[in-house]
Amino acid sequence: MRLVRYGDSGAEKPGLIDAEHVLRDLSGEVDDIAGHTLSRSMLDKIRALDPKSLPKADPSHRIGPCVGRVGNFIAVGLNYEDHARETGAPIPTEPIIFNKAPSSIIGPRDDIIVPKGSKSTDWEVEVAIVIGEEALYVSEEAALDHVAGFCLCNDVSERDWQKDRGGQWTKGKSAPTFGPLGPWLVTPDAIEDVQAIDLWLDVNGERMQTGSTATMIFGMRFVVSYLSQFMRLMPGDVITTGTPPGVGAARNPPRFLKDGDIVTLGGSSLGEQRQVVRAWQG
Repeated sequence: MRLVRYGDSGAEKPGLIDAEHVLRDLSGEVDDIAGHTLSRSMLDKIRALDPKSLPKADPSHRIGPCVGRVGNFIAVGLNYEDHARETGAPIPTEPIIFNKAPSSIIGPRDDIIVPKGSKSTDWEVEVAIVIGEEALYVSEEAALDHVAGFCLCNDVSERDWQKDRGGQWTKGKSAPTFGPLGPWLVTPDAIEDVQAIDLWLDVNGERMQTGSTATMIFGMRFVVSYLSQFMRLMPGDVITTGTPPGVGAARNPPRFLKDGDIVTLGGSSLGEQRQVVRAWQG
């Protein structure tokens, strides 16, 4: 299934995309794509519906982030060997974990705002995991039983704040608009192989990133199991899992986002995002 949230920011309605790519309204069945709706039993209930029995929704609606009420927005750093090498960092022997503020989350076509004082706002196409069932001390084999689905994430990053302001990555990862999610939450049954998702990102039509989840250092199952050894993962938690090579900070010379740039990105089975970059006004 491809689940979606649509409508004005803060007032999104739940929906799904049917086999004919028609947006259908789910608000008569569930209150949101969030919390308990992400459980196996609720997803099975939605899956059992005849999509054609659901009202069509106006396709001109804004598409919001594909999961609501996110409690914890976790990220994995340097999780592609070729990306680690382009940054000059050692290859991690365990996942590098940091947090993004949930307040950074926006829809897949909302504007990215370069924050006040930023000179090095960068892009990162990633696949994010959305948790559907509580997970604590789960095995790698059982990890995906706790996953509601997967979505695209642009892990927007301010590199100076990430690297040169005390070494705490959260500072460079959490500004408002730094977490576009969606367009869809794609359930695991609709993805042939989550470790074979092709990823790409363009800036102003120029290809910057090309990669595949096949080259992740720590795969999806491992990441969920690993994190569950340190924290209780809750329904609606989002884990963005790292980026392939091609970020702006690694270019020679480095290239960063500026007012008017257009960022497009996509992943096989996961859809596409498009963001216009705007300068901070205030």
